[in-house]
Amino acid sequence: MSNPYPPREARIVERIQESSGLFTLRLQLTDSAMQGDYRFAPGQFNMLYLHGVGEVAISIVSDPSDEHLIDHTIRAVGRVTRGLEQLKAGERIGLRGPYGRGWPLSAAEGRDVVVVTGGLGCAPVVSVINYIARRRARFGHLNIVQGVKHSSDLIWRERYAEWRALPDTLVLLATDAGEPLWPWHIGRVTDLFDRLQFDPQRASVMMCGPEGMMRAVVNHMRAAGVADTDIWLSMERNMQCALGHCGHCQYGDKFICRDGPVFSFDQVAALFDVPGF
Repeated sequence: MSNPYPPREARIVERIQESSGLFTLRLQLTDSAMQGDYRFAPGQFNMLYLHGVGEVAISIVSDPSDEHLIDHTIRAVGRVTRGLEQLKAGERIGLRGPYGRGWPLSAAEGRDVVVVTGGLGCAPVVSVINYIARRRARFGHLNIVQGVKHSSDLIWRERYAEWRALPDTLVLLATDAGEPLWPWHIGRVTDLFDRLQFDPQRASVMMCGPEGMMRAVVNHMRAAGVADTDIWLSMERNMQCALGHCGHCQYGDKFICRDGPVFSFDQVAALFDVPGF
């Protein structure tokens, strides 16, 4: 677009209720030429606009090879996302994007991959798993680690079963509080790290979630010998313009929306533990 601010019209092709308060909108731009030209990388995001309410940054979770659909998994936590939650298939919303920098998946080819996610904010790394699953032979051993506060927060249980069936793939799940007959680990997600299978010299670590959890993962990976340049994080901040103009997501000399949201740890290490950043 010559002007990056006006949203393009998108139609809701399908609405999927993933769990309580979490849903997926499958979108398609109504302008067929624009839809045909639309390209994104896993880890990038769109700004979704609801008329009369506002817009919000949402990660893209579909695969780049899905040329005709743009999927967003959304947690209903604020004014805009609660409004989006009420929409049905066939209704229209606005879309700007894609924005930001995605995951280094081309550079990760031929390497072991460790994907770690905590809490409900797992959408940014679902795109990584979807991408690798469709191109499984290009990557080394795949480790998928998910931690949640309560077992009822675990979404996409069917997908975890599908991911376990992938060749050379390990899936580990943890919860702070488990339901009766919970079959996986009860405790911190970092308790599972001794079971991971990867070569520290040829591994790419990709994670998102609470920053306290990400710090614990970084510490473990550094101790194991993984370089800071091979540890990647998806950062969350209040992204309002998506272009680095409004300053709401400024992080030192960087902007999360423009320079991220995916960063290697060496790029954010100086500020990662500083209160207020």
